[in-house]
Amino acid sequence: MDKTAASFRSTEATFVWDQYQKVVNETDSQKGKVYYRKNGKDTQMVADITEPDAKYVLVSDGKIQIYQPRIDQVTVYDPGKNRDTVESFMVLGFGGGGHDMLKSFDVKYLGTETVNGVETAKLDLTPKAQNVRNSIAHILLWIDPRKGVSLQQQLFEPSGDYRLAKYSDIQINQKIPDNVFKLKTTGKTKFVSPQG
Repeated sequence: MDKTAASFRSTEATFVWDQYQKVVNETDSQKGKVYYRKNGKDTQMVADITEPDAKYVLVSDGKIQIYQPRIDQVTVYDPGKNRDTVESFMVLGFGGGGHDMLKSFDVKYLGTETVNGVETAKLDLTPKAQNVRNSIAHILLWIDPRKGVSLQQQLFEPSGDYRLAKYSDIQINQKIPDNVFKLKTTGKTKFVSPQG
């Protein structure tokens, strides 16, 4: 992972995100493509969600923007003092180094497990900061040791809810056009910023 992080410029992958809610015992799935790139000291991320509804998530310049074309609205979140935490989660398994991971997480090696025909190293990460543990109990990563990237991630909340992310068609250090990292809004798009 450290070797990949040192030469990391970009990643592009197809994803399936399964969000499980324990209270109602239901799983919702989202599908699409995700893009990461280093832009100076900033790491940018875009999730182009195509199913079940079109949605774009852009993380750049310390802000999280979610564009919903159906209602033509962008919700802008400013993580403020939690910016470093947001960025450390964002690069988990995509451009983040193993030593960087150790700064924010207690890491346990759980052995190997095959994911999509690839023998991966399975890691269990527990956030070191209590304020982070209040919302994220722990994270499982399945790392492809050859490529130094995550093929699968599972993020558990204290409530028992979790998000399982599966990645495929992973392209590393390919040129990604700049317009991928811009929201395709209209002249009438409404921008809102929730407080809190």
